[in-house]
Amino acid sequence: MNIKMQCCGIILLVIIFFFYQKNSKINLNTEKAFLRIYFAISSGLILDVLSMVALHYINTLPVWLVNFACKTYLASLIVIAFLGLLYICSDVFIQTRLYEKRVTIYLSILFTGVILIYLLPIHKNTNDPFNTFTYGPSVLTTYIFCIIYFMVIFYLLFRHKDKLNPRRRRAALIWMLLWVISAIIQFFDNKLLLVGYASALGVLIIYLSLENPETNIDRRTGLFTSGALVQYLRQIYGSNDDASLIDMVMTTPFVPNDKEKDSLITHEIIEFASSISEALAFSGTEGKLTFVTKQENYRTLIEMIEERFDQPWGSSKDYMISPNIIGMPSVKVCKHADDVVPCIMYARKSSIDLAETGMITLDKTIVSQMYEEQNLEQMISDAITEDRIVVFYQPIYSVEEKRFISAEALVRIIDDNGRIVPPGAFISTAEQNGMILKIGEMVFKKVCHFISSRYPENYGLKYIEVNLSTIQASYEFLADSFIEIMEWYNVDPSMINLEITESASIYEKKLMLDNMNKLIDYGVNFSLDDFGTGNSNLNYVVDMPVELVKFDRDMIVSYFENGKAKYVMEAAMHMIHGLKLKIVSEGIETKEMLEAMENLGISFIQGFYFSRPIPEDDFINFINEKNMPMVNG
Repeated sequence: MNIKMQCCGIILLVIIFFFYQKNSKINLNTEKAFLRIYFAISSGLILDVLSMVALHYINTLPVWLVNFACKTYLASLIVIAFLGLLYICSDVFIQTRLYEKRVTIYLSILFTGVILIYLLPIHKNTNDPFNTFTYGPSVLTTYIFCIIYFMVIFYLLFRHKDKLNPRRRRAALIWMLLWVISAIIQFFDNKLLLVGYASALGVLIIYLSLENPETNIDRRTGLFTSGALVQYLRQIYGSNDDASLIDMVMTTPFVPNDKEKDSLITHEIIEFASSISEALAFSGTEGKLTFVTKQENYRTLIEMIEERFDQPWGSSKDYMISPNIIGMPSVKVCKHADDVVPCIMYARKSSIDLAETGMITLDKTIVSQMYEEQNLEQMISDAITEDRIVVFYQPIYSVEEKRFISAEALVRIIDDNGRIVPPGAFISTAEQNGMILKIGEMVFKKVCHFISSRYPENYGLKYIEVNLSTIQASYEFLADSFIEIMEWYNVDPSMINLEITESASIYEKKLMLDNMNKLIDYGVNFSLDDFGTGNSNLNYVVDMPVELVKFDRDMIVSYFENGKAKYVMEAAMHMIHGLKLKIVSEGIETKEMLEAMENLGISFIQGFYFSRPIPEDDFINFINEKNMPMVNG
């Protein structure tokens, strides 16, 4: 009997199973699909051997038994092709309803093929006892139905390549090509029985590429990896089930300057995580653990974790650990599985409760905030890409000259519906994700273009004020970039006044001062913005090389509403004037407020009393109407 190839295939499968069963699994759908393929191919190889034995003893065995053995082996080939298709479907159609619908269709094809195999005749070639094989309608039917499945598999591999795990797609392609090539060879030379061994090689390829459980195990902790967590969450989202999640972060090292004790505590925590039978434990970055459990076990698991971390750790039981915990009673509170981990990170970053209590519950409110921020980030990104960043100008009035001598450039975004989005709605987000640098550059370019093309100095304006965020001001290459832009547009640097606010750190302050000094040497002037909001103080005024100090609107309002604030503001004004600096008062909305600021000796006035921030064309018309009679006079 020519069963050497089949025996080699069986030995190969036994070795694969030995290594496969040694490791923990997450019970993913793809794992189940792989096991179905494994046992189907193992059964197919055994049936292939049995059919060869039956053909070898055809003269002593009943004909029906020989036919049954041979046809059962042929039927197993269609089953293997069917299960290979399901393996691909488990990745493509992750939603349960779509998957089940496809399974029903493919199962009906399988039943049809199997029935035809058993109904149609099969012929046997037993002339050479060392090269027996079968042929005829039953064998031809097997080829036809396997080809049908192969065609569907190849269609899915190419039609849905974006949905498939790239490694799974590559492994499946190699497996299918091996099987197709071996089937073609066997079709033209029935003596070469290669299909079974090719199937075993396919299992080996899939195992090494995808289904080796060790790829989902973190070698450092022995727990499941963060990548395995994402796969598991996707499976939950694709099913009708739900689950709860508990994510905890601990500050590491646990015992600074004592590696041995720190290692011991780490090992204790890992053992604790591994001992929880009610949940799957996943490890992330150092000091991070995530548990996924059934919803009915959520409260019990929370209590178990809290109870254990209320107790000391270490061999001497003298070290306490206080993890920050985020609990998700339902992982499906997010729209998509891939949003769960980002949402946890968002909650951890933005929640005050976490710092105060050590635990928060991630609910729909936090998730909605994250999605709103994501939408805002996308809007900002689209606005930058599509050049929907625009500049409005708010005129600044000189008390001494009785005319408008400057304006503040204020950024706006036009959303995709044509609505104007004010800076308060997007600046904070742009600063957090770094897009403020690009926005700031675009605004400065537009201001320089405005100066070079509209000649605001002809309308009596002496300079345009441009806001700098702390991130911009402490950007290492800001000065070089702005100087290059001014030179490109041939803008007189004295026409630019940059507004800064107090820096957040000593390092940022140093970078800011370096930029300021370089730009001042070039001819640019600076103002200190938002004085009186708590972000700026008198020490900062002394340190910064500025010519103007801008009193924030809130400070101005407090001056009129709070007796104590009045004395504070008057004292601040006295000291600022003593430094030979001029003051701009923002937020002036009434004639009474204007007259009060004039009486106090404020140099410049800005606010709704004169004008709201307005687009470039409207601003030119405004200045032309208000200033030109005085300028010409």
